[in-house]
Amino acid sequence: MAGRGFEIITAYEGCDIHLPVRKTAKSAGYDLEAAETTVLAPHAVTVVPTGLKAFMEDDEYLSIFIRSSLAFKKGLMLANSTGIVDSDYYNNADNEGHIMIAYYNTNDQAYTLEKGERIGQGIFMKYLTVNDDAASGIRTGGIGSTGK
Repeated sequence: MAGRGFEIITAYEGCDIHLPVRKTAKSAGYDLEAAETTVLAPHAVTVVPTGLKAFMEDDEYLSIFIRSSLAFKKGLMLANSTGIVDSDYYNNADNEGHIMIAYYNTNDQAYTLEKGERIGQGIFMKYLTVNDDAASGIRTGGIGSTGK
């Protein structure tokens, strides 16, 4: 598929999932929403589904960042600092390319993310490779499947 964009994964069709949008003409990020209400346990990592997948050009990736308000005001952080969604993650056999965001709750109390709450931002980016790059592997799975 040429270009870039977002689609709803099959398991969340008909579940009132919104495709990400930028809120202003100069915003870099597309706001991602929680696909379901999720309780983030204190001092633990919790994965939050978005119900989305992203397609892009072969030399691009989607960076996932936390929304500033969740970090500064709620004490949440991404468990992996920045999420990286590779172009070949789209429609993979394991999970259809479902974008899920892993949060770490730094608080002593649980925090609830409500369905439809804006939980992250996705920014499409180009990347460069070295002159003698010889990468030839093919993705065979979902999250964490490259390099296996």
